[in-house]
Amino acid sequence: MERDLDENPIQQGGSYDTTGSIAMNVSDGFTMVAVGDLIVSRALTKGRHPSFGDIVQILRDADVTFGNMETLIFDIRSFKGSPQAEYGGAYHVSLPEIGPDLKAMGFNIVGRANNHSCDWGLEGMRETSRVLDENGIIHAGVGENLAQAGAARFLETARGRVALLSFTTSFTPMSRACDPAGEAPGRPGLNALRLAKSIVVPPEMLESLRRVRDALPDSKPGRADPNIVVLAGTKYRAGDNVGYNYQADTGDVADILRNVRRGKQFSDFCIVTNHCHQPGNWSQEIADYEQSFAYSLIDAGADAYVGHGPHQLRGIEIYKGRPIFYSLGNFFYDDLRTPVGADMFEVYGKNPQVDTDAEVTVDEEAKGYPTAEGFVGALAAPVYYESVVTVSRFEQNQLAELRLYPIELGYSKRFADRGVPCLAPATQAKAILERLQKLSKPFGTEIVIENDIGVIRLQPNSPR
Repeated sequence: MERDLDENPIQQGGSYDTTGSIAMNVSDGFTMVAVGDLIVSRALTKGRHPSFGDIVQILRDADVTFGNMETLIFDIRSFKGSPQAEYGGAYHVSLPEIGPDLKAMGFNIVGRANNHSCDWGLEGMRETSRVLDENGIIHAGVGENLAQAGAARFLETARGRVALLSFTTSFTPMSRACDPAGEAPGRPGLNALRLAKSIVVPPEMLESLRRVRDALPDSKPGRADPNIVVLAGTKYRAGDNVGYNYQADTGDVADILRNVRRGKQFSDFCIVTNHCHQPGNWSQEIADYEQSFAYSLIDAGADAYVGHGPHQLRGIEIYKGRPIFYSLGNFFYDDLRTPVGADMFEVYGKNPQVDTDAEVTVDEEAKGYPTAEGFVGALAAPVYYESVVTVSRFEQNQLAELRLYPIELGYSKRFADRGVPCLAPATQAKAILERLQKLSKPFGTEIVIENDIGVIRLQPNSPR
């Protein structure tokens, strides 16, 4: 049913703009900086990173500065937890000093729901929350139950109150939070969007798979959907092009949309962030569920959708005057993590009595994350060390201009020095922005390159 824009805004929990979304209510000149993954193990503002200062100034100048917190913060000398048997591909760990350091850089709001949220158990999750709270950094996406993990958290700024909701489609099974049920207590963890994955194949290929399935002794061909074949736990469905299909869990979708609506009702500006590796770190294309779901989030009240996860850039779209960043890649990729759990040594064929944590990390980057099928997506290519800092400026409660500052993370530097962003030199900046132009063109987004900076400009009340 089409929404009546003249309905009582108090009754509806907010007024609506001309696009039909719940209106933002920020002062002119409101700016949001959004970056991708914060994989950082040490304090950086006082280190030997002279060109990093230019980026820090961009972060500090915004009203709200967001990043995805993809690490845990604690002091191993007093830590009471342990590395978990389920972990997000690597045991991310950071020194407590990065709490005040992130605050000094300008970060004031971070997402927490991702595949590393529980690498070090609930103890690591809770200790990270404590450090962020002590330093006044607002964070969302984890909690003592699903209601807490899914709830919006709020940042007060001079130009408006900002809400943040954080969820992830990439997570270890035991890290998913849940609510109480009767006498059963709730479960601490992260805010998850579960996706049912299937592989799309042409009809003739599906028929071959069906014959294989029917030949197995435990098959039940008479009960099968003719358009679907489940073989060895993998679902295949008929389609025109080979690829991956994802169906979002309807209960998770309803919870997330309700929390977005609630978050916007109590704020002037709402950021929703999704940690999504699908279909894989190798892909610059988005998963097939994501565009329509991003639209639904904005229709429910989100003013910006910030994606991250695959460690590289994906396209940018403008929908109803709001930015959609499908992936902002890495902002920090400082992998000087230590200690590393014994399970990770074993996965990469290393011996903790002989090999070092750094040697395990280098091998992990060369091979990629381990899965049940093997290693997926090597992470040592230059593309994972290139990204952008996005600065969105709003006028008349619409996105007026989006500036994209290309950054590089020192791919060619020695292990101890790489992973820290600096503004990319001209030739590299042009290549990064041209790649982002190409990735964004299918979404109807025009990026102009001016003085090594990408610029997207919109007219007031523009539908895009």
